[in-house]
Amino acid sequence: MYDITIIGCGIVGAATAYELSKYQLNTLVLEAENDVSLGQTKANSAIIHAGFDPEPGSLMAKLNVEGVERTKELCRKLSVHYDPVGSLVVAFSEEELLLLKDLYQRGIENGVPDMELLDQKELLEKEPNLSEHALGALYAPSAGIVNPWELCLALTETAIKNGVQLTLNNRVTAIEKIPEGYQITTNQSVYQTKAIFNAAGVHSDDIHNLIAEPNFEITPKRGEYYLLDRSEGTVVHHVIFQCPSSIGKGVLISPTVHGNLIVGPNSEAVLKTDLDSGNDTGNTADGLKQVGELARKSVPELNLRQSIRNFSGVRANSTIDDFVIQEAAPGFIDLAGIKSPGLSSAPAIAVYGIELLEQSLQQKFSLKDDFIDTRERIVFRELDIDGKNQLIKQDPAYGHVICRCETITEGEIRDAAHSPIKPTSLDGIKRRCHAGMGRCQGGFCGPRVLEILADELDLSPLEILQDRADSRILVEATKGGF
Repeated sequence: MYDITIIGCGIVGAATAYELSKYQLNTLVLEAENDVSLGQTKANSAIIHAGFDPEPGSLMAKLNVEGVERTKELCRKLSVHYDPVGSLVVAFSEEELLLLKDLYQRGIENGVPDMELLDQKELLEKEPNLSEHALGALYAPSAGIVNPWELCLALTETAIKNGVQLTLNNRVTAIEKIPEGYQITTNQSVYQTKAIFNAAGVHSDDIHNLIAEPNFEITPKRGEYYLLDRSEGTVVHHVIFQCPSSIGKGVLISPTVHGNLIVGPNSEAVLKTDLDSGNDTGNTADGLKQVGELARKSVPELNLRQSIRNFSGVRANSTIDDFVIQEAAPGFIDLAGIKSPGLSSAPAIAVYGIELLEQSLQQKFSLKDDFIDTRERIVFRELDIDGKNQLIKQDPAYGHVICRCETITEGEIRDAAHSPIKPTSLDGIKRRCHAGMGRCQGGFCGPRVLEILADELDLSPLEILQDRADSRILVEATKGGF
């Protein structure tokens, strides 16, 4: 019998696990995939929104601004890349200049600090590569950029160090009310728990409907992106938004924490059947063309030929125009419909959800005395020369560069293989230490990373995956044994 079970381990489930690990609780996390952060968290714009966009008084407004400050602190403590680059919402017409004033006022009501309305001259001084048709902008210095799956991993790894149990490849199929709480059936086992957090992303309505009457529906939207080479990483220095419209925040252009440039997304409805069959994250020629045309409205000389990868992600839009954070049944809390600004809000969503659960259970959780709130990791390329030399002296594997594009060493890859959540895929290693994220996208280092991972985990190379379950790389040996 667990005290609390979290269903789903994207950024919201991970943040909730981290917060719960502060308490004297027996907590379980059930994740359907073979790693954490494989849903919305893996494929999004990686933006920490300042908080001027949500409707004042909404949960989005409350939790976005609070989440920004919590995210900054968590990234500092958990050694996660974060850069407070600020954001600019750019206006291209007199009507949009009026909209900027509305957004400014909304931001004031939501508590967004230090915003400014810039005229054309001030804007082009900050961003000289913007279109000459840009007339002004709303500047929000509290916005930032982050590595979303790195944050998700850091939160989950720290939760595990503090006693939370994570089980992967564990898809929930049924939930039944029992006198002590709930019985959860998965494809692997049966679990009993006193309380549940539903953080199942695009399937959060399905999980809700297992135990309560439907009162919201997830209507997923797919967005396509370009990731450009580092040679384009300084084309803009802030997150560049276009004025929001009925279809969303529009196509953005932004630097990334690793020095690339990200461009996107568009917005396209996705069927749940496509999600279940794995056909939700492809790219289309029409979709990418649309992204490129809209992006060049902001930066006309944007060089999309420097794309090193295209990808798409699915957003858990819902029929309710706000986050769906509610007590669906006694001791059952929905953390659902977490679309943008979900990444920005996740740490605050976790705290708010736990407060709701305490009210539901009429119980105040007791804090631990020995909570671990820090995480250290080695990033070889960020060390000074003395630090690099000292590390290589301790372990020569750190002197052997495997991923040349990103300067990732064998030592870092071996460390990643033994992280608290052990990866069994090349993309799992990529998410943990960035090997394979560069210009060649693993074309050079991939085979060597596979070999190292198989060696460290004592697996056959045939068992190493590209990413999700069944994404096999090698089929059989053709030149003798491994």
